[in-house]
Amino acid sequence: MLASRFLRLVVTRLAPVAMSSSSSTSWSCTKCTFLNSPSQKLNCMICLTPVSASTPLSASSNDEPKWACKGCTFLNTYKNSACEICGTRSTSSSSLLGFDDLTDSGLERNSNNPNCSVGSVFFPLRRCNKRKAMDDDVIEVAGGGSVKKKINEIESKGEASGSGTAFSCVKILTYNVWFREDLELSNRMRAIGHLVQLHSPHLICFQEVIPDIYEIFRKSNWWKEYTCSVSFEAAQSKGYFCMLLSKVGMKSSSCKSFRNSIMGRDLSVAEVEVPGRKPLVLATSHLESPCPGPPKWDQMFSRERVEQANEAIEILRANPNVVFGGDMNWDDKLDGKFPLPDKWVDVWEALKPGDPGFTYDTKANPMLSGNRALQKRLDRFFCRLDDYKLGGVEMVGKEAIPGLSYVKEKRVRGDVKKLELPVLPSDHFGLLLTLLPK
Repeated sequence: MLASRFLRLVVTRLAPVAMSSSSSTSWSCTKCTFLNSPSQKLNCMICLTPVSASTPLSASSNDEPKWACKGCTFLNTYKNSACEICGTRSTSSSSLLGFDDLTDSGLERNSNNPNCSVGSVFFPLRRCNKRKAMDDDVIEVAGGGSVKKKINEIESKGEASGSGTAFSCVKILTYNVWFREDLELSNRMRAIGHLVQLHSPHLICFQEVIPDIYEIFRKSNWWKEYTCSVSFEAAQSKGYFCMLLSKVGMKSSSCKSFRNSIMGRDLSVAEVEVPGRKPLVLATSHLESPCPGPPKWDQMFSRERVEQANEAIEILRANPNVVFGGDMNWDDKLDGKFPLPDKWVDVWEALKPGDPGFTYDTKANPMLSGNRALQKRLDRFFCRLDDYKLGGVEMVGKEAIPGLSYVKEKRVRGDVKKLELPVLPSDHFGLLLTLLPK
């Protein structure tokens, strides 16, 4: 308590003390010892004690340096070896405006020394009229005002979550986390968690989450910063699913199953409140997957996928600010152009024209180098934005996890060979989108 009062008084005195060197006279408050400037003629700037005729004026000039008392911060002239107010002795390290020494650690060390004279007398500052000033969340400043300090609400870019301070950008991550349980599941999910901590997205779209993955995420340090669209109980009852995470306010969330899905696919939607900005609608999905395999190698489910895309857009199109991200399993050659209405954009095409943007890539992802060659832009962001604009988009999760490998068997010309391959967070790469206000 005493240490925080010292620091509070230091904050209030920094600006006035600097000003005093250029003025002719100043006066010290008889109650709190604050050194007021000559322009402060009626009341003390800190405690509002009225000035009296007996209040001494002290000369202040550049020719008369002073040392700051560690006990009460009163400015003493160097001719005094002890503080005029509290009697604390000066030290050889005392210097003009020497407030750097007034730290919590230094005061605690002094308080443990029974022979120390620092702090033998202290005049407290005036309390707030409406509520008791709490040391942890209020700092008093010169002029009698205060600044509230909100703990654990500072976002990346210096924004305050929930404080109403307008965000300078909104970051959104979409990631198919790959539900394959026999391939370093825990280590892969921890690596995805590290990417979340590294990029600190405000919003996240995850696909192919299974109960075990949900549990790994739920026990991670980063999880507590987010609100999840899927409850723990609901996650335990699902096979695999999509979910949305938000570290800004999630006003509502819902999940709608597609009418034609034979794979249990659906559309997850959440309305989120971005501090200082217009609300956003965030959506994710894992559209019907192509399954070229026996008994029919033409099971590409293109018709189902196109119908699901149209159904999703129809649900979302009425909103002025929408971000729809996920594993679309889209093949432009097979499925045609994604059915986007006016004012909607494919983010990757808009920001990186000419770049194929393969998020499933057996050449770029060495973990998949034993598979048949396949390069597809399966994962995409689509946006319809009235009050935001596109800031940037990038792929994440392209680096192998250090120290991890797995063995894959591959048949080559009739022989079975074992390949030792690196492990990446997923068989997909993730996408990180940045939105800016218009």
